[in-house]
Amino acid sequence: MASDTVLTGVDGALGRIHLNRPEALNSLDLDMVRKIAWEIEALESNPSVRVIALTGEGRALCAGGDIKMIWQTGRTAPEEALAFWAEEYRLNARISHMRKPWLALMDGICMGGGVGLSVHGSHRVVTERTRFAMPETGIGYFPDVGGTWVLARAPQHLGFWIGLTGASIGAADTIAAGLADVMVPSDVLPALLSDIASGRSVDTAIAAHRVDPGVSTLKENAALIDSVFAMRDMAGVFKALRAVGSDFAAMTVAHLEGKSPTSLVLTLHLLREAQRSASLEACLDREYAADAAILHGHDFYEGVRAAVIDKDRNPAWSPARLEEVDQQALLAAIKPLPSLFPIALSENLRRKEN
Repeated sequence: MASDTVLTGVDGALGRIHLNRPEALNSLDLDMVRKIAWEIEALESNPSVRVIALTGEGRALCAGGDIKMIWQTGRTAPEEALAFWAEEYRLNARISHMRKPWLALMDGICMGGGVGLSVHGSHRVVTERTRFAMPETGIGYFPDVGGTWVLARAPQHLGFWIGLTGASIGAADTIAAGLADVMVPSDVLPALLSDIASGRSVDTAIAAHRVDPGVSTLKENAALIDSVFAMRDMAGVFKALRAVGSDFAAMTVAHLEGKSPTSLVLTLHLLREAQRSASLEACLDREYAADAAILHGHDFYEGVRAAVIDKDRNPAWSPARLEEVDQQALLAAIKPLPSLFPIALSENLRRKEN
């Protein structure tokens, strides 16, 4: 039905999953997560389907997850918030292990939960309309949905810049950071899908429609980003940026200054840990443990209040200054939880040993 928040179907060789909640920029709620997971299983088991495409209605692929629900339940019923994250993270990991190509059309806004549905897939297409971001440090949170895994693996610390600043980037920068593969003009996407539906391979179809994404500002400043975001702590990052004095460095400082100091410290820690991790699942487990700690803190609730509930855009972070963040206490509050992926992790370990 047209009122369904997730629309699905089969068109020749193409399986379709279409997010249909445009009034909320296709943000995910639990029912949508469950429907997507169920449809993946159905389409993968359909022998006529060769490729599965994810698309979004309106001006977004997906702007994020159901943070308003988490804000409402986190203090009084944290198990509900954690249940949403658990199912969402399992879906993110499932996409990374698809047996058929997963074609994510990252047209328009692709942020937070939308990133989790896209970057772990096999084929990731951006357009001239793409606005990609992991803006979580601006709401007292951190990049999740496996964001720490992919951001930590971006070349020259570009993912650190993206995850810490929360800045919105376009097609060229997204590709430069390894978070998308190619650019296809938005008005050509129907032709791309039609080619795949008719039986053309996904790689051949993409190659026929791809275009040059243009100049990447992040790539142009990669040497600076690499040196600055290799610093041991956020104080060192700020000091190095201010010492450079370039327009790009000043812009980066401006992005960082408005973010939750606690989130900056936590995000840098999680990205460093992700660099040493062996799998996406290990990072998702770490993010899940950090979720449980975040629900007992202050800044997530204040950040969502300022951005989503009251929309005054004036969060009162606590602590308000970077030097006041007790990193030792913050990290000690993150208690490991039972793995969301005990089977997947054991299989990964066996493959690594062999």
